[in-house]
Amino acid sequence: MFVYNPNPSRKKGGLLFFPLVFGSGHTEATVCGASVPDISSCTKKKQPTNPWEETRTNSQVQGTSRGRRDEKDARTVFSKPTFKKERVHPDPELSKEPHEDNQSYQYDHEAFLGKEEATTFDQLTPEESKERLGKIVDRIDSDKDGYVSTDELKSWIKRVQKRYIYENVAKVWSDYDLNKDNKISWDEYKQATYGYYLANPEEFEDANEQFSFKKMLPRDERRFKAADLDGDLDASREEFTAFLHPEEFEHMKDIVVLETLEDIDKNDDGFVDEDEYIADMFAHEEGGPEPDWVKTEREQFSDFRDLNKDGKMDKDEIRHWILPQDYDHAQAEARHLVYESDKDKDQMLTKEEILENWNMFVGSQATNYGEDLTKNHDEL
Repeated sequence: MFVYNPNPSRKKGGLLFFPLVFGSGHTEATVCGASVPDISSCTKKKQPTNPWEETRTNSQVQGTSRGRRDEKDARTVFSKPTFKKERVHPDPELSKEPHEDNQSYQYDHEAFLGKEEATTFDQLTPEESKERLGKIVDRIDSDKDGYVSTDELKSWIKRVQKRYIYENVAKVWSDYDLNKDNKISWDEYKQATYGYYLANPEEFEDANEQFSFKKMLPRDERRFKAADLDGDLDASREEFTAFLHPEEFEHMKDIVVLETLEDIDKNDDGFVDEDEYIADMFAHEEGGPEPDWVKTEREQFSDFRDLNKDGKMDKDEIRHWILPQDYDHAQAEARHLVYESDKDKDQMLTKEEILENWNMFVGSQATNYGEDLTKNHDEL
C-alpha cells in the first residue's frame, strides 16, 4: 500500500519532490538527500521522486509511515530491510487512559474529543465546557432530527480519532488544488505528481524507472476513482483524504487489500504463498539461518493466515490478516455513552440528556479539581 508523505520539500517542473519517511524501528537504505539508516555510503543519482512510499502502516501512527520500497521503485535502493515489518491495521484504542467511570471520565473525554481537544476542555469553566458541548452536539446530529443516535455518535468518534489525517490533508491541499476551486481533479493530481515525468520521459532512461512510473500512474488513478464516490473525477476534501489514507475508510478497504496483494504476490498468481509472505518481511541471506521470529511467522502463516489450509492466502484471507475486525472501539464507546446518558431508554440521546451528563463527555476545571481531590485522597 502507498501512504502519502504530507511534507513536500521542493518542486521541479510539475512534479513534487518528497523526502522519505520511516517509522520507528524500521531500517532501510534509501537515496542521497534522505536519511540512510544502516548504510555507510550513498551514490547520488539525478532523478525526480514519486510522493508515495510502499508501506505497512498502522492506523494510529500519527501522520508517519513505516516505509518500504520495492526493488523496482524509481529511486536507487541498496538493500532490502531485514527486520519484521507491519502491514496490519488494527482498530486503534481511543485513549491510553483506563476506562474507569467510577473514578475518572478521562477515557471518555479523549474518545469523544481527542486527546488534544480534551486537554483544552480541561482548562475551561463548566459553563464554557457545556456551551461548547452543545455546539458539538448540533454537529453530531447529522440528520438534524433533534436526536443523537449510536451510529451518529460512532461516526463522530471515528472522525475525531482521524483528525490528524484531515490536518495532514489540509497542509498539502493547495499543492494539488491548482485552480483553487476547492476540489482536486484527477488531472490536477496527475500534473502535480507526474507532470515532470510525463513532459520529460527522455530523462528516465533506466528501465526500472520507466517501469515504476508506468506502474504507479494507473495504480494511483485506480485508487483515485475508488475514492471518488460521485464519479465526477473531482475529489472533495473527504474523497481526497480517502485517496491518501485508504486504510482509514471502509469503502477503500478493497483497494488496501488489492494493493497489498500486488505488493507481495511476486509470481502474479493472485495469491500470497508462505514464501512470498516471509519474503515481504525478511531478506534471507544465502546459507544464513532464519531468525526465530521468522520461524514463528511461518507458523503464524500456517495456523492463522491460511484459513482454508490450501497453502496460500486469497483476498479474503489477506483482508482478515491486515484489517482485523476483532473489536470496534468506537462502536463500544458510542454504546457506552448512550447507555449512561439515555434517561428515557429510547436508545437515542437528546441534547438535554447529553448536557445533563456533560461531565462524562467533556472535562472542565471543576471536573479536574474533583478528580485531583479523589486521587489525592486515595494516595493518603
